[in-house]
Amino acid sequence: MEVVNAVGRRKSAVARVYVTEGNGKIIINKRDINDYFPSPMLQYVVRQPLNLLGVAEKYDIKLNIFGGGFTGQSQAARLAIARALVKINEEDKSALRAQGFVTRDSREVERKKPGQPKARRRFQFSKR
Repeated sequence: MEVVNAVGRRKSAVARVYVTEGNGKIIINKRDINDYFPSPMLQYVVRQPLNLLGVAEKYDIKLNIFGGGFTGQSQAARLAIARALVKINEEDKSALRAQGFVTRDSREVERKKPGQPKARRRFQFSKR
């Protein structure tokens, strides 16, 4: 099997994934997943598609992630891994879709408008 690559995005985070056959190593920005995401919850989010299909020990995964915060980055990585797994085996798509792993979450931060303190917040108004 050659290298399979895919892209995942979430908020302003972009994750590029390269999947090869191996023994389950996950490297993010040239660092081990345990170093990059110290929180076990975020590590779990990244591994969700692999654990669902039971192939966590079958592939080596190399990720390049930039932009956003750690939550957005972990969810972008999850989407990228799910898309790569679908490229490898098309039959896995329905199982991944049922869990919502192949759906791009399009919610973005709304921009701040001029003359307002935040995107939707207005300045305090009083008639007196």
